[in-house]
Amino acid sequence: MVIGAGIVGCSLADELTARGWTDVTVLEQGPLPAPGGSTSHAPGLVFQTGPSKTLTAFATYTVEKFGALEVDGLSCFNPVGGLELATTPERWSDLHRKAGYAASWGIRAELVGPARCKEMWPLIDESKVLGGLHTPDDGLARAVLACRAQIETARARGARFLDRHTVTGIDQEDGRVTAVVTDRGTFPADHVVSAAGFWGPVIGRMAGVDIPLLPLAHQYAKTAPLPELAGVNDPRTEASKPILRFQDRDLYFREHTDRIGIGSYAHRPLPIDAFTVPAYDDAPQMPSSYPFTEEDFAPSWKDCGWLLPALRDTDVAEGFNGVFSFTPDGMPVIGEYRALRGFWLAEAVWVTHSAGVAKAVAEWMIDGRPSVDVHDCDLTRFDDAQRSPSYVADRGAQQFVEVYDVLHPLQPMEQPRPLRVSPFYARQQELGAVFLEGGGWERPHWYEANAPLLAGVEPGVEVPERDAWSARHWSPIAAAEARVTREKVALYDMTPLRRLEVSGPGALAFLQRMTSNNLAKKPGAVTYTLLLDESGGIRSDLTVARLAPDRFQVGANSPADLDWLLRHAPDDVHLRDITSGTCCIGVWGPLARDLVQPLTRDDFSHEAFGYFRAKETYIGHVPVTAMRLSYVGELGWELYTSADTGLRLWDTLWEAGQRHGVIAAGRSAFNSLRLEKGYRAWGHDMTAEHNPYEAGVGFAVRMDRGDFVGRTALEQLGSPERKLTALLLDDPAAVVLGKEPVYVGGVPAGYVTSASYGYTLGRCVAYAWLPPLETGASVHIEYFGEKVPATVAEEPLFDPKMTRIRR
Repeated sequence: MVIGAGIVGCSLADELTARGWTDVTVLEQGPLPAPGGSTSHAPGLVFQTGPSKTLTAFATYTVEKFGALEVDGLSCFNPVGGLELATTPERWSDLHRKAGYAASWGIRAELVGPARCKEMWPLIDESKVLGGLHTPDDGLARAVLACRAQIETARARGARFLDRHTVTGIDQEDGRVTAVVTDRGTFPADHVVSAAGFWGPVIGRMAGVDIPLLPLAHQYAKTAPLPELAGVNDPRTEASKPILRFQDRDLYFREHTDRIGIGSYAHRPLPIDAFTVPAYDDAPQMPSSYPFTEEDFAPSWKDCGWLLPALRDTDVAEGFNGVFSFTPDGMPVIGEYRALRGFWLAEAVWVTHSAGVAKAVAEWMIDGRPSVDVHDCDLTRFDDAQRSPSYVADRGAQQFVEVYDVLHPLQPMEQPRPLRVSPFYARQQELGAVFLEGGGWERPHWYEANAPLLAGVEPGVEVPERDAWSARHWSPIAAAEARVTREKVALYDMTPLRRLEVSGPGALAFLQRMTSNNLAKKPGAVTYTLLLDESGGIRSDLTVARLAPDRFQVGANSPADLDWLLRHAPDDVHLRDITSGTCCIGVWGPLARDLVQPLTRDDFSHEAFGYFRAKETYIGHVPVTAMRLSYVGELGWELYTSADTGLRLWDTLWEAGQRHGVIAAGRSAFNSLRLEKGYRAWGHDMTAEHNPYEAGVGFAVRMDRGDFVGRTALEQLGSPERKLTALLLDDPAAVVLGKEPVYVGGVPAGYVTSASYGYTLGRCVAYAWLPPLETGASVHIEYFGEKVPATVAEEPLFDPKMTRIRR
């Protein structure tokens, strides 16, 4: 059962039936084919290019699919292209960055000058424009037509579409969905997909599922007929010019034969309560269409005339405030709800990504996994602290405000902050910590207290000048913190890293089955291992410490890891997330042992406490679980304790460390150090789209033991056609940040995953997915339109013999 016959529900029915699941029923409360949701009023813009590789893949599939569909001889996609204008230097730079995304993700795009922009859109005032980004394969999706086309093909394969059926309940038994209840009867079902759009929270409440989605109204207006467009466009196709985006003023434009449609994000957020949206027959126009608020549009109308002078001689003939969905991070919400098996979500999906999302969900339902990585769309990605109605409302509204903003990849949301803080937060504030935010956590990126380290109080650190973009949310203080970590000792707050406890008689057998490495070691052993899916893709990487025969502490990445393990756990295994009740300090640097050893009665020598070992002990008065691990490539320990004793642990280490020159260091230095060692970051450097061998983590796979998830697929792999490759930029002053395209022989061949300046190496380090290349090969990374030379380097770049960690 699919709930909702908008563009997502219709696309999903088509994708499911195409794969052999033909017993599909789509329920819709309104009349088909335009039942009154967001699809019915959508202007149909499809721009494929953006910072998210996943969303770009969804949009690309949507273009391909809708371009192949026809209704009454009319294509469901009009490939007029897209044109994004820059009227400020900041936007013009951003379009260079966006052109880089296009090259990274395989989208055709070109930067064009004002004259070419004027040629494509004669109505613009060329003097206002610095340039544009032309994407010829973008265009207009005819969403209602695409629904009709897919209804026909799905029906031909056996699907039913029942309109005028309002869902009133979701039946369940023993943790599984069993039926959908409507005002016209009950429909048994093994699988139910909520594709209800901004009504998603209503359906979710019936199923006991919290859907973090905020419906918001967005203004759309149409001008009166323009003489300049008279006779230009065929009424059937409506448009011939590219979709025009004037993002400096939060506006976009498209043609409607002889009129222009205008969408605005410039107004105040207009949230809508999904539970009070009128029924189709009670709505003045349609449920998703609210009255046009002229006062909100007035400033935008002036901006329209500023860019398109012809509009000064006309007026707004009609308009409405159309409702659609926003999430706290701007991404869709898809996947199966574990606590109600068989209940799936395909929500917060715009027309742009509709067919791509439907394909991914269909693959997930039938094959067990999508063919593209969807971790940043997974419904499990939000922690409980990120699911409150207030959080969803605040962050969803901010997503609306920032739709067209130039956003830095490190830019944190403004509210609500602080939300999640470690026990060390007060001490970090005293040290002038500059916090960014991730997963709701306040994360120190550097400490202003360390600024004197750059001014000669300690040996100076030379840091190249940065351009304005890469200097945002960065400080040269990070270089000093990295240097102290390499030369003395530093404390790192590792609390936001997720921690799970796995216990019970079957814990070892369970973890052996679920992960790729061999965990059958004596208590006290720590193992780096991988969570794979059945195709051998890397779902996550884990650090597993065996603390007792039947008790393990697992360092994981996201809530999805716990969800995945809980789905497979037998009755004799108990899992719980202990992150919120615990904390962690990384004590790293060549003087780490000098700092820690006097604080404990246990022997922390290399012989007694080797690398990748764990020990439950005391540091001063504080009980800790100490693990001999280092994500920065230096001697040290991760020290875990309960949240209530965390502050005492920090103070104990800080006081004892003063004689050794200890500092607190932030994530900016941390990221630099880990890249110098070649340590991968799951979600950035590798995902479920990659297997261990091409990602460079094949050492975490042990094929000489029993079966484990993904083993069969790994046995069938051939030679890798791509590899995660270490690059060093040739120019000591050059930097890149990530997601830039990499050119081999002048042709885009891959993209950067992670990058940071390596302060020890004196070069920027970048990791990139590329075809296999020889060490020393020359490549170029495109950074804001400039081709920056780089060289393939041998890993690890720093301390290849691991002498600094194992001492």
